[in-house]
Amino acid sequence: MVSVVHSVAAQSDFEQSLLTLTDGLPPGETAFIRQAADYARDAYGDKTLGSGEGILSHALGMALIIAGLRLDATSRAAALLFAVATYDDKGLESISERFGHGVAHLVGGISRLNRLRPITRGFVADTTQNPQEMKAQVEVLRKMFLAMVEDIRVVLLRLASRTQTLRYYAAEPDELRVHVARETLELYSPLANRLGVWELKWELEDLSFRFIHPDTYKKIAKMLDEKRLEREQFIIDAVARVKSELATVGITNAEIYGRPKHIYSIWNKMRKKGVDFSEVYDIRALRVIVDEVKDCYTVLGIVHNIWTPIPKEFDDYISNPKGNNYRSLHTAVRCPDGRSLEVQIRTWEMHRHAELGVAAHWRYKEGTKHSSEDNYDDKIAWLRQLLTWKDEVSDSSDWVNHYKQAALDETIYVMTPQGKVVDLPQGATPVDFAYRLHTDLGHRCRGAKVDGALVPLDTALKTGQRVEIVAAKQGGPSRDWLNPSLGYIATKTARTKARAWFSNLALEESLAEGRGIVAKEIQRVGGGGTNLEELAGKLGYAKADDLYIAAARNELNLRLFQAAVRGTEPPVDERGAEPIPVRRPKPAEGEGAGDRGILIVGVDKLLTQLARCCKPAPPDPIQGFVTRGKGVSIHRADCHDFANLQALHPERVIETEWGGHPHGIFPVDITVDAHDRQGLLRDISDVFAREKINVIGVHTLSKQGQAHMGFTVEILNLPQLTRTLKLIHDVQGVVGARRG
Repeated sequence: MVSVVHSVAAQSDFEQSLLTLTDGLPPGETAFIRQAADYARDAYGDKTLGSGEGILSHALGMALIIAGLRLDATSRAAALLFAVATYDDKGLESISERFGHGVAHLVGGISRLNRLRPITRGFVADTTQNPQEMKAQVEVLRKMFLAMVEDIRVVLLRLASRTQTLRYYAAEPDELRVHVARETLELYSPLANRLGVWELKWELEDLSFRFIHPDTYKKIAKMLDEKRLEREQFIIDAVARVKSELATVGITNAEIYGRPKHIYSIWNKMRKKGVDFSEVYDIRALRVIVDEVKDCYTVLGIVHNIWTPIPKEFDDYISNPKGNNYRSLHTAVRCPDGRSLEVQIRTWEMHRHAELGVAAHWRYKEGTKHSSEDNYDDKIAWLRQLLTWKDEVSDSSDWVNHYKQAALDETIYVMTPQGKVVDLPQGATPVDFAYRLHTDLGHRCRGAKVDGALVPLDTALKTGQRVEIVAAKQGGPSRDWLNPSLGYIATKTARTKARAWFSNLALEESLAEGRGIVAKEIQRVGGGGTNLEELAGKLGYAKADDLYIAAARNELNLRLFQAAVRGTEPPVDERGAEPIPVRRPKPAEGEGAGDRGILIVGVDKLLTQLARCCKPAPPDPIQGFVTRGKGVSIHRADCHDFANLQALHPERVIETEWGGHPHGIFPVDITVDAHDRQGLLRDISDVFAREKINVIGVHTLSKQGQAHMGFTVEILNLPQLTRTLKLIHDVQGVVGARRG
């Protein structure tokens, strides 16, 4: 367990502070620390921080906390010199010359993190935000905090600085301390928790709780009815008792440790569970770690033999693990003094999983969920391992290298002009940033300012930058943005939104063109006042817009259209017999559906066309209908249009079937109904891409949170279509996927 020495407030003598700070260091490092302390004393003089604390006093307090964490001499020197760069423009250069690049690097990292303070304080102080939005934003701030450093020791130095500030406020009350305490509970104590620096976490939480809720703090402290030293002595005695009993049964290598519950944790449990103080059974707690599962149950029996078990306070998470695979034995017992004691029993493998795996202690406490694809969790586990390894690695330089390798650099964190933090993938540009804020802002993005300076739109953003988008009042994206070689867009989300804009633009252009064609034809036929929705229905279209699109794409049978407008009997040339409008080179003369393996019974080498109304594909049952001058149109046997044609001209129906090995590609309509969400079209398109299916037509409509999508795709056979429909149905939000 980490042991943290008390603040410099309890060390009235500068020399005594240095003795504590250099305790255990070799002579060379002791002299190094003394030189840094002397330099700091000369640089700071009588200067004070915004809290009113003297900078030298704060620096010594930080350094003593860092020494308590048993960090290296470089870290201790950086703590002493943490504010030199603030008061001297060439401070980092001077530090590098006198104390080496390593110390200057850490001091520079502290300065970069300090630039976040106006953002974090302003955000935590904003009480008008939606609670869920604030929770998400604070989570991004925590990640940004970690990502802004190349060396995780900088984070530990910042935590030490905040701990020292709270200690100062405990001795010198100030109205600002309540705000600082709130910021600490939102940002700093969760970071200490995630990194496994438990002693700092407990102190940060207890002091913050004391400042925010002083009356409740005093009430709980009084209810504990014993001094901290007495509670700690109880734990020491309990550990010795359990070790003695385990030795009698041959378990000699168990690790047993414990600590009294800190006040903030007691209050948190009472508040979350809605229980009284008397029902909090883990105010004092032990943890026992053994080698084998059978030893866990042996320890449980011994604990229950030493003390009286409390009914209903035993949980066997070994036989019945939690959903996140957390495994351990939990029990609570009553001691002779009438107070309770919680005992956790687990193996080393269970302990490693609980501390570093998906059941990590910080996630259980904070109720935070992360995607399994997010390796941020792996980074946190790595950092926590480092805090354990530092006591085992004999070569301090090796340990330092491990720390440097733990930088969180897969994500960047940039800020809006209002101070909101936005997380983006590495390499993201201002265009990605604009689309992340709002789709319309992305469309209208024309320029960007980074930290107040205009930059090109293909600039790769960096963590900590403040980005402002220069937008036009109206307009759309540039087609150049979709060119990967130009580097304007790095995220799939932004690229999908830009493509959707151009797709919608093409659709609007087609609708406008189609409206003109339809209006002209109606005028030519003399059908003024025609109800276009009814006309579309007569022609087999779901709505008038579909009719306009068909007209714009030259897919409309004008003779059938004219007959429908006049209200006369349609000519023999039926709808559906025109060539299929696919976006690829036209086939050679004479090439048609017959080349795909369609057999016309009793006829050889007859021109065939796949009907666009039902889009047949093997092995659909099919029928043929002889047209005038365009060969045989091939329909699905269950096609509604074919049934009408068969009723009017049964003599033109011809028996048709697929050949033994039909080949080629076949256009098919797919209809998808889903709950609308961001990224839905992208996820469905990914299915088509994985199945190597070409999409030749898309129509989407979203209304009141529901999305209705129509796709025309090219397939090889129906099994491929069936598999694709199943994959689409598995996409999040999709409620139905079927063939059109």
